[in-house]
This record gives sequence, structure tokens and C-alpha cells, in this order.
Amino acid sequence: MEYKEAEKSGKAVIKGTRYLLLKNSQNITPEDRPRLKQLLALNKSLATAYILKDCLKKLWGYRYPKWAEKAISHWCNIADESNVKPLMDFGKTLVRHAYGIINHCIYPIHTSFIEGMNNKIKVIKRKAYVFHDIEYFSLVIKDAFT
Repeated sequence: MEYKEAEKSGKAVIKGTRYLLLKNSQNITPEDRPRLKQLLALNKSLATAYILKDCLKKLWGYRYPKWAEKAISHWCNIADESNVKPLMDFGKTLVRHAYGIINHCIYPIHTSFIEGMNNKIKVIKRKAYVFHDIEYFSLVIKDAFT
């Protein structure tokens, strides 16, 4: 959308910068830094979204629920004040799902662990055609994780 609204000189700067904007700030090479600065100076909405992207990544590092709650509230306030509609919409979604982020502070379990467990259960289930009893099946699953 920003590309369509940009002037001809701005389109040349914006074109091909998608992955540059998606990179973590510490992974940006010295050759890319001038182009990123030029892009962010050209478009205020992109600059706001870029800054908020980095702030949002910090949410997953909080270990105290109250801090995470304050950070979410602060992020949403900044997004609302930016008047960038996609950021405002995302802020509303973030508020709706804040309980999951706050729970991550208490129980920092990543999906990779859960996916691994699910995969192991699927393998047991594939072999389970010989199990005629659901209780025995659950015992085999419990045994696999002890």
C-alpha cells in the first residue's frame, strides 16, 4: 500500500526492501544500513511499523506478567497514536490475545516442544493398530514421556 501511494522517486527507494524491513536490526549489514535509513526517512508509516516491530519482539522476553501487560498496553497506545490503520488493527488483535503472551511469562514453553510431543504421539498412534484398549494406549503414551 505504501508503494502505491509513493511518488516515483519514493517507489525506487521502496522497491525490493521487503526483506530488509523484516530482518532483525542486529542482522542488518553495514551495506544495507544507508538504504534502510533512506527508506525510513522517506515514509513515516514504515518507520513507525519498523520501530514497533522491534518493540513487539521484546514482549517474549518478559518473565513477569505485570511487565508484559504494561508493555502490551504501551505498544497498543503507540499503535493507536500512530494513526496507521494496520497497526491499530493489530493492536486490537494483540489485546484480544494478550492472555497467551502473559501466560508465556509464567510458562515459557515454546511450540517446538509441544510439536515434538504431538509428533511422538502420532508415531505411537500409527503403531497402535494392535492396541485394542484405549487405557493401554494411554499407558504407552505416558511411558514414552517418562
